[in-house]
Amino acid sequence: MYVGFDIGGTTVKYGVLDEGGNILVKGSIETEYEPEIFYANLLKIIDDARADYQIKGIGISAPGIVQKDGFMLTAGAIRPLYGENFKQKLEKLTGLPVTVENDANAVAIAEKWIGNAIDMENYLCLVLGTGVGGGIVINGKVHRGSHGMAGEFGWMMIDKLPETGNLESVSINRRASVVDGLIRLYNEAQQKNEETVIPISDAREIFDLAESGDDLAVAITKQFYVDLSVALVNLISCFDPEAILIGGGVSANEQFHRELQKTLEEVEKNHGAINYLRGKTIAPVMPTKLKNDAGLIGAVYQVHQVVSK
Repeated sequence: MYVGFDIGGTTVKYGVLDEGGNILVKGSIETEYEPEIFYANLLKIIDDARADYQIKGIGISAPGIVQKDGFMLTAGAIRPLYGENFKQKLEKLTGLPVTVENDANAVAIAEKWIGNAIDMENYLCLVLGTGVGGGIVINGKVHRGSHGMAGEFGWMMIDKLPETGNLESVSINRRASVVDGLIRLYNEAQQKNEETVIPISDAREIFDLAESGDDLAVAITKQFYVDLSVALVNLISCFDPEAILIGGGVSANEQFHRELQKTLEEVEKNHGAINYLRGKTIAPVMPTKLKNDAGLIGAVYQVHQVVSK
């Protein structure tokens, strides 16, 4: 048995998994940004699991740029954890083997193991959460780049650059992610109209409002789908994948996929070269099979490989 963690900017998902990737127990806690509390929470989960199961190792999926030795060059939105080494620290604290994988790479690995990419050799994974992560698989292998940075799709800029300030304001992270994009933009627009309004924290509420015809939600979600579609067309053009698999919590939302497909089709049809190749070489965009569990499963696959050797 293994303990898996899928660390996000908002929540840490965890579970106990067997050697086949089956989840026996799972849960989630709020992500703590203070390192001491963060590690204490992980250790409690590990200790509880060891009380009930014979745990062979710990697999971690985390946002950001992960070096081969487990050093976190970045950690996505969790800035206090930049420069941490999850692998070394947890191995010292638990005495168990630990592996650390970028979250989007973990999704890509899980989908190749027991998901929608079993028969694919060249595909991309896009993980929509607090930000936007990317996993690149070329010829059956995860492409990490020279410094472990490959797949930072969220950094791509898709609009006219502002004359001042941080250019990331027009990045995929800030425009087409779920938390830092859709939810943030909706709440900011709401607060312009009514300062005392209670912010929304669940994207499903915004999708439901749009479905019911709420003008603000319709406008914000429409732009969200357009921005995400532009990102997808850019990725299809650059990588020519067999498919793009979308993961993260939103991957289980049928309404999201339905509206995304409609917008993506419009964007592709209005792009002359892309439209000509539709039905020939343009990759389909689909949800991950493993939905929001993919990060956990991919993290455990990595440590299972180490233990098995």
